[in-house]
Amino acid sequence: MDGKLIFTQEERLESYNIIRMLLAATNIRLEKDEREIIVSHFREANDKGLLQRDAFGFNPVLTSLQTALIVTQQIGLGKDSIIATLLYNTVEQDYFDKAECDIIINEDVTRIIHGLSNIKQLYSKNPVIESENFRNLLLSFVEDMRVVLIIISERVNLMRHIRDNANTDARKKVSEEASYLYAPLAHKLGLYQLKSELEDLSLKYLEHDAYYMIKEKLNETKKSRDQYIDSFIYPIKQELASAGFDFQIKGRTKSIHSIWQKMKKQHCDFNAIFDLFAIRIILKVDEADDEKKFHALEKKQCWQVFSIITDMYQPNPKRLRDWLSMPKTNGYESLHITVLGPQSKWVEVQIRTERMDEVAEKGVAAHWRYKGLKREGGLDEWLGSIRSAIENSNDLEVMDEFKMNLYEDEIYVFSPKGDLFKLPKGATVLDFAYSIHTAVGNTCTGARINNKIVNFRHVLQSGDQIEIITSSKQNPKHDWLSYVITSHAKSKIRAALRDSQAKESLMAKEMLERRFKNRKIELEESIMNQLVKKMGYKQASDFYHDIVIGAVDLTDIIERYEELRNQYKALDSAQQSRSAEEFNLDVGVHADCAYDDVLVIDKNVKGIDYQLARCCNPIYGDDVFGFVTVNGGIKIHRKDCKNAPEMRRRFGYRIVRAQWSGKGVYQYCISLRVIGNDDIGIVSNITSIISKDEKILTRSINIDSHDGLFKGVVTVNVDDTKRLERLIKKLKTVKGIKSVERI
Repeated sequence: MDGKLIFTQEERLESYNIIRMLLAATNIRLEKDEREIIVSHFREANDKGLLQRDAFGFNPVLTSLQTALIVTQQIGLGKDSIIATLLYNTVEQDYFDKAECDIIINEDVTRIIHGLSNIKQLYSKNPVIESENFRNLLLSFVEDMRVVLIIISERVNLMRHIRDNANTDARKKVSEEASYLYAPLAHKLGLYQLKSELEDLSLKYLEHDAYYMIKEKLNETKKSRDQYIDSFIYPIKQELASAGFDFQIKGRTKSIHSIWQKMKKQHCDFNAIFDLFAIRIILKVDEADDEKKFHALEKKQCWQVFSIITDMYQPNPKRLRDWLSMPKTNGYESLHITVLGPQSKWVEVQIRTERMDEVAEKGVAAHWRYKGLKREGGLDEWLGSIRSAIENSNDLEVMDEFKMNLYEDEIYVFSPKGDLFKLPKGATVLDFAYSIHTAVGNTCTGARINNKIVNFRHVLQSGDQIEIITSSKQNPKHDWLSYVITSHAKSKIRAALRDSQAKESLMAKEMLERRFKNRKIELEESIMNQLVKKMGYKQASDFYHDIVIGAVDLTDIIERYEELRNQYKALDSAQQSRSAEEFNLDVGVHADCAYDDVLVIDKNVKGIDYQLARCCNPIYGDDVFGFVTVNGGIKIHRKDCKNAPEMRRRFGYRIVRAQWSGKGVYQYCISLRVIGNDDIGIVSNITSIISKDEKILTRSINIDSHDGLFKGVVTVNVDDTKRLERLIKKLKTVKGIKSVERI
């Protein structure tokens, strides 16, 4: 463990300032004993050397304080979240006891700290999450919603401070992760300010020239843009004031990232983008005792303002977005309309109340202040689907589906009874069926939509009224996975397929074992696995499925099994000591060693015992030499054997020249060292290439993974060097493979 953390003068001053702001925050109100707990934990952790600077050299205490400030000011979380944010950097398995923490603080703080510390461990060696750790990241996310919000805040803080950091590679990777993961996640949770900031900062670090080009253009046009906004909103202010509304109007320039995306999408330059800003009208509505009446009054006033705006300016009906009647899953409520303003410019107008605006700015956290510490139902359902995906998918599938769920838009459909369901855009009848119940999805054959019969692959549209049609004879098929887009549906289909495959595999194995027993043949699992690969099956389950349906002949399988088994037995015996039936003595070839004779590997000479050296495993086609051992036998070595220089130096008189003759009649065991990126499926790609060559047999594969790379040793049996060279060439073409070399 390194020494204590030392604060610089600048870090000390900034820390004091942040502490004063945190203590002054109305939503925190830290008691004296709570402040003492935090201070004592920091001191104790520092005494034990637990507080160390991160990969960017940042002070962990200052980072925690900066994150806590974002958590309270821009998200609005309360005391428990702040305490957890400050303390989790002190967490070590041997230092922070969960039960003790519950007593000292409370269960909520402990739960948040546990989730945050899990994520901290994932990022401890690398500031970027690798694919193999993505599952663990999501598990920490779904533990408590506040964990997600705090980590987003921490990522925003990190992005604010890495601009001038010397670790450019890490900065690039962090920016990419912020762009593809944390910004969409913030959007999903309704944290639109933080989402825009993450996107802009990512663009700043990844597309430096584009970012500053747009920034300069915005600065150049700021004066004229402000003048236009004033001219646009002036008559609106007059009308709303005369109508008796209590309101405020804000003009908001679109983020640099969104402008850049528009430029790329429309294939145009900056000057061709006209909707550079939006107008936001925020209404103050008097609170009412009855929550329903209050919300009804909010909607009424928003629609009244909408009517006034559209009377003044020509609206675009295609650009109307009504999130008052059907709020987004994250709770976002607002009324959006695009109107034709002065100078024939399109302007987006957003109409909402103060409550809606706070939800829009601070996302799901705002719901907690209005509805107590009760998580939003829609987000609970979303996180539940992520949990289900984790249980039923591999890491890459989880990553892909999670990202897809972040970006998706929503549609609204109805059951026959009029119940409203929210689904992602592009969802099918099958997605809807699984959203009702797993049993309904598993037996779905189609649906009646708006009194019209459709199949289960039919893509749903907003407003559809759906009645699912089921059949007891229906069962999930593997191709169903391509007919659904929700992670919930995919996870349930995979679970059903696994159950079906398990039953089929058990039945097929029983059939095989019974036939093998009748033939009095011992069934070896390793040989059977090799046979499955030789028959062209990527998955054993497909092989067993064909047995059950009668697509393969059991008698043929048994015969091929016996052939392969006998081949293995012959190989094992061939690797032992061999006679001189494979050697000739050929005189007349010039030698560079103690003997002028050349030992030629053939089948016509008897009386000489030899072995292939295990240190270099020579095979037919290698440049070789013989080494006479103390017991009179000869060991055949490759000329590039690592032991060859020492043998020539010390025992040159024992060396015999040797060369191969005729054709290779045996298979030889060799090992390959393979190095590559640690990606899911790379091992199966390697084994697939080997298994396609009938004259190459896989003996063993050993894989070791570390820091995103894997190092493996693949042992195979081959005929000669030409076949080996072809194999190495094919393996090098596998995506992610960095090097393949013979050991």
